[in-house]
Amino acid sequence: MILNIQNETACLKTVVLGQPYSLGKAPTLDETYDAKSYESVQKGNYPTEENIALEMSAFEKVLLKYDVEVLRPLILPNCNQVYARDVAFVINDMIITSNIIPDRADEQEAYAPIYNNIAFNKIYNLPEKAHVEGGDIVLYNDTIFVGTYMENDYPEYKTARTNAYAISFLKELFPEKEFIALELEKNDTNPRKGILHLDCTFMPVGEGKAIIYKNGFRNEKDYKYLVDFFGKKNIFEITQEEMYYMNTNVFSISPKVVVSEKHFKRLNCHMSDEWGLTVESIPYFEVSKMGGLLRCSTLPLVRQ
Repeated sequence: MILNIQNETACLKTVVLGQPYSLGKAPTLDETYDAKSYESVQKGNYPTEENIALEMSAFEKVLLKYDVEVLRPLILPNCNQVYARDVAFVINDMIITSNIIPDRADEQEAYAPIYNNIAFNKIYNLPEKAHVEGGDIVLYNDTIFVGTYMENDYPEYKTARTNAYAISFLKELFPEKEFIALELEKNDTNPRKGILHLDCTFMPVGEGKAIIYKNGFRNEKDYKYLVDFFGKKNIFEITQEEMYYMNTNVFSISPKVVVSEKHFKRLNCHMSDEWGLTVESIPYFEVSKMGGLLRCSTLPLVRQ
């Protein structure tokens, strides 16, 4: 397999979609590793495997409708494998295996058959102290936006997933790319006050458009940088409540087609009516209760 990912929107050819089966029992509060899961456990509405499987099946049908090759990880017993984006990510023709939090390290075993179809010199394992997950890596051709948290209390946050050392290491791997670090607000227990990954507060769609939640960034200058980069007229700003429901975490099949959650009425109308995109709306609300949505469930391997 010849990998190729340059951005978030080019025509998708091959993607890994996470696995909804054999999730195991719902975690306890102490076992959660993101604020949305913490809230779901606290409220007693953590999603069932049956409901997650129904939603992921709807997602797969849309991908197949557009002739996308859909790969799936092996099913590991009693293991939540929904969020393929956290396990690895592709830049250019290289796949980088994430140093995900130790509680989730077993998930990587399930990707062995997929890795077997990739040339060994195109697989890169990061050094142990380089922390990064795919949700924090947003590609825009020669520019790569990286969500991070750089304060001294980084080790105290379960939701701090990408550190400064990882960004420095990626710069060495891809010297031709410009890496833009964007520092995120973090909160382990309140999903309205913290951002797990960059794709939960910012996402390019279409051609030169972007969805942004302003208050997801610790520094206003980072928000202003994105506004200047894309242009104010090309940005759709979401509210705190829309961020809470993960409106930025849509997934592009092409520059013209985007998959979104059916309840994102304001966003979906804007993408369709103002930006001229085809919006494939599907139910994905149950999946969101575990801290991720559509983009989080995917690991794109080949785009045109």
